[in-house]
Amino acid sequence: MITPSDEALVRDHTVYSCVMGSRAFGLATDGSDTDRRGVFLAPTPLFWRFDKPPAHVEGPADEQFSWELERFCELALRANPNVLECLHSPLVEQADATGRELLSLRGAFLSRQAHGTFVRYALGQRRKLDADVRQYGAPRWKHAMHLLRLLASGRDLLRTGELTIDVGAARDELLAVKRGEVGWPEVERRMARLAEENDEAATASPLPAEPDRARIEDFLIRTRRTSALRAPEAG
Repeated sequence: MITPSDEALVRDHTVYSCVMGSRAFGLATDGSDTDRRGVFLAPTPLFWRFDKPPAHVEGPADEQFSWELERFCELALRANPNVLECLHSPLVEQADATGRELLSLRGAFLSRQAHGTFVRYALGQRRKLDADVRQYGAPRWKHAMHLLRLLASGRDLLRTGELTIDVGAARDELLAVKRGEVGWPEVERRMARLAEENDEAATASPLPAEPDRARIEDFLIRTRRTSALRAPEAG
């Protein structure tokens, strides 16, 4: 039976990888890290054992994180912001045939569920920022910047039906927040306005109410079946 290490799963079975974080968002500055995210396809025979392959792997490189394909699809179907953004990175580093099909299915994952997940995630981050302000007198400005970015991204997704993660013309305004050049009351005002705009956009969004789960499941089953047929070669 195949028993590759976690590192080997990422090294030998990655189907899609990209750069995320500030570089993908168009917010990189001197010294910005290079965050890499990826999807690996664990060989089907590994699921026949009592000990299943990992749902995700951290590393092996610094700032690298990968999901197993099924877990990645599950999270994307739930409109997890981090996973959806990974699918829409403008900085793709690797995509084999399976990865290219995954990318072609990006639209099937999108739905109005994104309203709840993006705003709920933002509210969780907002509570952390408020705690910082109470304790230290100021938020972590980098986190405040990314919260504004996320809310704007979610709003635009709901308005247009498309997820674009590069901030474009908003770069300078967001970097000013990161540098602490915008007062906390103004940042709070912008957050509140963006949250309201998300709510408004959700009511008339062109996105479907639910993602196309059947289409994604068909992709996953076909991919697992193909992996099983190739198992003797992997062997």
